[in-house]
Amino acid sequence: MLNLRDNNLTADEEWGFLSSLTNCREIEVLNLGDNPLSSSLPPSIGNLSTSLQKFDMYNSKLMGNVPLEIGNLNGLILLGLSDNDLNGSIPVTVEKLWNLQGLFFHNTNLQGSILYEVCQLKNLVDLELNDNKLSGDIPACLGSLVSLRNLQLGSNRFTSSIPESLWNLTYILEVNLSSNSLTGSLPSDVQNLRVLVGLDLSRNQLSGEIPVTVGDLKNLASLSLAYKRFEGPIPNSFNTMVSLESLDLSDNNLTGEIPKSLEALQYLKHFNVSHNRLEGEIPDKGPFRNFSAESFIGNYALCGSSQLQVPPCKNNSIKPSNTTAKIVLKFILPPILLIILVAIVIISFIRCRSQSENYPAQEDLLPLAAWARTSYLEIE
Repeated sequence: MLNLRDNNLTADEEWGFLSSLTNCREIEVLNLGDNPLSSSLPPSIGNLSTSLQKFDMYNSKLMGNVPLEIGNLNGLILLGLSDNDLNGSIPVTVEKLWNLQGLFFHNTNLQGSILYEVCQLKNLVDLELNDNKLSGDIPACLGSLVSLRNLQLGSNRFTSSIPESLWNLTYILEVNLSSNSLTGSLPSDVQNLRVLVGLDLSRNQLSGEIPVTVGDLKNLASLSLAYKRFEGPIPNSFNTMVSLESLDLSDNNLTGEIPKSLEALQYLKHFNVSHNRLEGEIPDKGPFRNFSAESFIGNYALCGSSQLQVPPCKNNSIKPSNTTAKIVLKFILPPILLIILVAIVIISFIRCRSQSENYPAQEDLLPLAAWARTSYLEIE
């Protein structure tokens, strides 16, 4: 192992010191990171020993292309060239690094696309290509990297939809696709990533509703869906993400209320739903006791504590049950009573008429009475 990091070393034009290391046939670790080398990597890098497992030159002011000869180092397990000023694209020869588990090229000014050759690195655990100028599609073949645990593609220029194959990486822990121009929706298949700890899809052009299946990610500690075009309600299923520490849904078109069920998220420390179209009462129990006004500003009609800089909620003096009774008394009962009254009148009229038809008329009774009296006198 040779560790010369965090010094003030510089490189000559021919990188003579690197060439001298080609005689070190047993070297496994070479770390030259955080030195002002201010030069391009020479092709002689490919002459280093194949026993080299870790080669790290982060923040070394490297320039130019990554030489194709780097593919000769097929014993590499980790290759780190992050935080440099490289240009060009990912060299196609990386496919020869079949033992590679960590590829760290973040913030290196790389351009072009993610090559199919990267998908040949079947042992890859960490792929960090964030903060570059990579463009085009996120290749679907990344879904074949079943050993992948950390995927960092944020802050690039990708314009595709998220390939469905990524939702098959059932053992992945971190996914960061933020600050691109990704389109489409977030599918319900996101629930397949059951051991996922961090998901950042913020600052893209994703749209549609947030699927309720996100709630199945019970190990998720951080979720950011900010600065998108999501609409519809915040799913009640979020309360099942019991490990959640940070939830950012700001700058969307979300509507409805903030589910009170989120009060059950006891580890939630950061919460942001600002600049949406939410309304109703802000929950006030559990983690919501600690959130500030910045978490809720710029919404449609939220209400709650004055400390959150929102209007107080209107207290209804009539409970829902009393309101229902009032509606019944005012709009439903009077027509029913009127119908009953009319029915009584009609029934009474019919009965009176029936009785009058069956009872003998007054003029018919008089002759009968007279006949009766006459007959009585005749008997006497």
